[in-house]
Amino acid sequence: MTIKVTVKPNSRQNKVEPVSEGVYKVFVTASPHEGRANAALIRLLAGFLGIPQGKISIKSGQKSKNKLVIISG
Repeated sequence: MTIKVTVKPNSRQNKVEPVSEGVYKVFVTASPHEGRANAALIRLLAGFLGIPQGKISIKSGQKSKNKLVIISG
């Protein structure tokens, strides 16, 4: 399954907001420096979806706020 995610780094709190089917806005307190926001995104999505972090990977948009995320299994 592939979902679209817009990440807002350096936010005041960590939270996931569903926008529409397969589209999410994710707020993380981590900075985008050295991939910290991407790691926080994966942790937060895993908790939100109730799946292991290893089942989530970023397909595209590693250095962009707009990402395609793959959820396997």
